[in-house]
Amino acid sequence: MIRAGFLRWVATALLACSALLYITSLRREVHSYQESLHAARWNSTALSQKTLKRLERMETHIEKLVKSIKLSEHQGEGQINKDPEVKMEKKVVRKLYPNSALFQNWGGDLSEEEQKEAEELFQRYGYNAFLSNKLPLNRVIEDTRDQRCLSRKYPEDLPTISVVLIYLDEALSIIKRAIRSIIDKTPAHLLQEIILVDDNSSNEDLMDKLDAYISFIHEERAGLVKRVKHKEQMGLTQARISGWEAASGDVVAILDAHIEVHEKWAEPLLARIKADRTVVVSPVFDRVNYDDLTVINYSPASHAFDWALWCMYEGFRPEWYKLNDESQPGKSPSVMGILVADRHFFGEIGGLDGGMKIYGGENVELGIRVWLCGGSIEVVPCSKIAHIERAHKPYLPDLSITVKRNALRVAEVWMDEYKHNVNIAWNLPIKDHGIDIGDVSERKKLRERLKCKPFKWYLENVYPKLDTWDNLLAYGALINDLKQDLCVDQGPVPGSVPILYGCHFYGPQNCYYRKNGEIYIGGIKSHKYNNNRCLMDSGTGNKPALLDCKLAKAKRLHMLWDFKQGDAIRNRGTNRCLEIAPEGDVHHLVIQECSGQHWKIQHVITDF
Repeated sequence: MIRAGFLRWVATALLACSALLYITSLRREVHSYQESLHAARWNSTALSQKTLKRLERMETHIEKLVKSIKLSEHQGEGQINKDPEVKMEKKVVRKLYPNSALFQNWGGDLSEEEQKEAEELFQRYGYNAFLSNKLPLNRVIEDTRDQRCLSRKYPEDLPTISVVLIYLDEALSIIKRAIRSIIDKTPAHLLQEIILVDDNSSNEDLMDKLDAYISFIHEERAGLVKRVKHKEQMGLTQARISGWEAASGDVVAILDAHIEVHEKWAEPLLARIKADRTVVVSPVFDRVNYDDLTVINYSPASHAFDWALWCMYEGFRPEWYKLNDESQPGKSPSVMGILVADRHFFGEIGGLDGGMKIYGGENVELGIRVWLCGGSIEVVPCSKIAHIERAHKPYLPDLSITVKRNALRVAEVWMDEYKHNVNIAWNLPIKDHGIDIGDVSERKKLRERLKCKPFKWYLENVYPKLDTWDNLLAYGALINDLKQDLCVDQGPVPGSVPILYGCHFYGPQNCYYRKNGEIYIGGIKSHKYNNNRCLMDSGTGNKPALLDCKLAKAKRLHMLWDFKQGDAIRNRGTNRCLEIAPEGDVHHLVIQECSGQHWKIQHVITDF
C-alpha cells in the first residue's frame, strides 16, 4: 500500500511538471507574438490596413490563449494541492539534561551528542560556550545606550587607555570576542594596549590557540596585545594588580574577560577622568544571559553593598533623579568589579589590597578607600559593557568563604567603631571569630599616610542609606534551655509563624534583640529602606507571629519584649512569655503564661 501511494505521488508530480513545461513553452510563444504585435504597431505606417486587421485578430486570440493558460495553471495547482502530501516525520530527540539550567529555555533542537558537548562546556565554564563557539567574534549586539548619549561629542585629546582582561580558565571564543569588540569599538589613537592576565589557567585552548589569535591581531596592529601569566593561582585581586602594573596608558580599565563592549564605551569614561583625575568610574553593565547569550538592557544604578559586603544595585542619590537625564553620571558608594581609573591616581591611593583572597570584598574596599581618601566613584551611563552572568563560578563553588574573610579584613582597616556590623552580618562573634584576615598593618599605615576621613563621614555623606544598627544588644541563634538542639526559626516562607527547628545557625535562625525591646527573627536588613520582621504576641491564642516591624508599630501591636540573657522572654503588653511546649515527640513555640523557662541568645554585644 505504501509503495502504491508512493507511485501515485510520483506520477502526479511528473504530470504536474509536464503541464508546467507545456505552459512555459506556450508563454514563450505568446510573448513572441506580443513582441511582434508591439513592433508592428510602432511601424504601422509601413503596413497595410489589411495587415493591421490581421494582427488585431491575432491579438484577440492571444489574449484568450493567455486566459486559458492562467486557468489551466490554477486548476493544475488546485489538483496538485488536493493530492496527498508526503509528510517527513521529525525525529524526536531525547532530552538528556532536563534539569540543567542551560536547557530550560535553550537547546531544544540539539542532537544527543550536541547536548552532551554543550552540557560539558556549561559545567566547565558556567555559561554557554557551545553557542559562543558558533557565534561570530564580531557579532552585532543591540545598542542599549540612552538616546541622548548617541549625539554626545567628546574631545579628541582624551587620555589613552590600557584595557586589562583578567581570566581563569575562560572559554577561548569568549576571550577572542572580548578582544575583537575592544579593538573594533575603541578609537585606535586612544587604545594603548590590551593586557591579558591569566591567573594560571589549565585550559589548553588558552595556550597555542590564543597565541595564534594574538599573532593574527598583531598583523593588524603590532604589539597591541600583551600577556601576563601567573605561575600559580593568585586570585582576582592580584590578577587586577598584575594588569595595572603592566599597563602604560594614561588610564587603566580593569575588566572581566567575559564581556563585549558597546559602541563608544571608552570615550565617556575617559572624558570624566580627563575632567577629574580623582574620580574612579564604571560603565553600566548589560547582562548577557548564560544560556542563549542574549544581551539584556540594564538601566543605570549605583553600586552598593550590605554589611556582609555582598554587592547589589541600588538607586542613585535623589539629586541625580532631579536632573531628569539618565545619560548623566551618578555618584556611587562603591564600584562593582569593573573599574576605570587614572593609572597614576590609582597607584597614589594604594591600588587594590593585595591581601584579599581570590574573590569578594575587594571592590567595596576600593570604593570606601577612594571616598575616604580624596576621590569619588561614579557610574557613567553613556558607557555600556555587556557582561556574561554565569550560572555558577566553577573556580569557587562557595563564594561565602572568601567573601566572609575579606569582609572582616575590610572592616578591620576602614570601618572604625562600625566594624562589628560585619561580624553581626555573618553571625560571627565580635571577638575571637577565628578567621585569619592576614596582616593589615601596611593598609593601616596607608590610611594614615593618605590622611583619610573616618568611616562615620562615609556613612553620613556617601552612604546614609546603610543602617548603623546602633541599638542592637545581642544576635544569633535563640535557644531554650529545655531543648538545646532546637533553635527559633522563621519557619516556611511565605509564612508568618515562627517555629522550632534543628539548629543550623544560618539566616532563617538568626535573631536580633534591640534596646527598644524588638526581636527580629530570620535575619536583619542592612538598609534603612528595608523592613525587618518582628516577633509579636497577638494577645489571643497561643501561637507567636512574625509581622513587618513598621506595620506592627503603626498598628500598636504587642511587639516589645523584656529579655535578659539566661532568663524569660516576656511581652511588655500582655505579660505572657515565649516558651516551648511538647506535643508527642515534637516541641512547638507557644505564647503562654510564664512558667519560668529560660532562653539564651548566641552572641552578646552589650550586657543587658
